[in-house]
Amino acid sequence: MLKTWEGYLEPFQIFGNLYFVGNRFVSSHIIDTGEGLVLLDSNHPECLYMVTEGMRKLGLDPANITHILHSHGHFDHIGGTRALVEMYGCKTIIGREDVPYVTGEVDLTWAKELGYDAYIQTFCPDIVLDDGDVFTIGNTTFRAVSTPGHTPGTMSYFFNVQDGDTVYTAAMFGGAGMNSMKLAFLNKYGLPHSLRENFPLSLEKVKDEQVDILIGNHPGDVDTAGKWAQIQAGEPNPFIDTTALTRRLAYIRKQYDDMIASGE
Repeated sequence: MLKTWEGYLEPFQIFGNLYFVGNRFVSSHIIDTGEGLVLLDSNHPECLYMVTEGMRKLGLDPANITHILHSHGHFDHIGGTRALVEMYGCKTIIGREDVPYVTGEVDLTWAKELGYDAYIQTFCPDIVLDDGDVFTIGNTTFRAVSTPGHTPGTMSYFFNVQDGDTVYTAAMFGGAGMNSMKLAFLNKYGLPHSLRENFPLSLEKVKDEQVDILIGNHPGDVDTAGKWAQIQAGEPNPFIDTTALTRRLAYIRKQYDDMIASGE
């Protein structure tokens, strides 16, 4: 069971209107669109207080969250959503194929694997995304790219972030963990092996994207804590890195190849 107090990570501004408000286990990010805040992944339900208190520490009011954008339908990325919807009336957004995860129609949120009896904080999404959908909230335009594998409805996001006159393209690859693509998990829940077999197509789909700032849906994806330490030390912002996506995809592909070679 997650001991949330052991996972504290200082909230901080990544660049311009993009902020990190997650913990050492799971990432949550805020994008200030000028017309409300977008929360990208709501974290574990037990970590919701970290998200909201982290926001307040940065001068951001959780009551100003207008939309919650989800990378995929696993428990550690959707767990705080129901509470935020009930408190603040936020609109929720997720990839179409993961709708059954968050409504409770299927029990595939990885809750049991994370030590919880079940996922009970269900919600009905307000906006359902398909591959290539583009939507604008305030001053920020988001593009959703379907990258299934980790879940059927995993979405990767590309969006603009700004500081003064400087505009960068930020991105998150929506889900890369091999855990839910291993044969034992797929067979246990009767899921198609095509989720695993076709995953390289998801990597190929985004490999030529031009990205200036890569964020991860887990801090370890992009060494969030290490980069924050560099920022604190006064070093140039390490999140601004046009090679980060290429390196990240190569790392994911090696993990995938190792999994296939092992027969897992």
